[in-house]
Amino acid sequence: MKRKFYFAMDIVKFNEVQEKIISIRNQSVLLDSDVAVLCGVETKRVNEAVKNNPEKFPEGFIFELQNAEKQHVVEIFDRFSKLKHSTSLPAAFTEQGLYMLATILKSEKATDTTIAIVQAFAQLRELSRMAADMVKTPEDTKKQMSFMQKTNELLSGVITNDLKTTATETTFEFNLMSAVKIKHTIKREVK
Repeated sequence: MKRKFYFAMDIVKFNEVQEKIISIRNQSVLLDSDVAVLCGVETKRVNEAVKNNPEKFPEGFIFELQNAEKQHVVEIFDRFSKLKHSTSLPAAFTEQGLYMLATILKSEKATDTTIAIVQAFAQLRELSRMAADMVKTPEDTKKQMSFMQKTNELLSGVITNDLKTTATETTFEFNLMSAVKIKHTIKREVK
């Protein structure tokens, strides 16, 4: 069976992935419970896959949260309230760990969803890189146009394909502290 390698909108939406990516130890990660929800499996199945394939998860691919990190996550994110009374510490998957997880989870949905998650990481990284480049040269209109075009392409790829783009608008706001605020609006209508 030939696989489709695209952002699988019928399986998981970009914003569902994006809202679950959190930063721990200066890394963007997904916790095991969020990976399980996105893949449609139980958290214990995700952790069993890791336990049964330790050679596929070297240092930097996955790590266990420390108690203080767990408490911090519980305090900040409502969706982790169940962790408050749990005696186990959650596992955090880096992008590389998600690549490996895709190779061992057995359901097609889990594999396709993991691929979609990895693509979301890549798209966020690409947008971050381009935004950082723009901050370095805010007067470079060619770079700004390239950034707007790339942003539109990335965002168009993650929004449902049942809609046709009718207009786009991107605004940038730069401040003296080298921070960039970007607002991108895509107007779409049903095909």
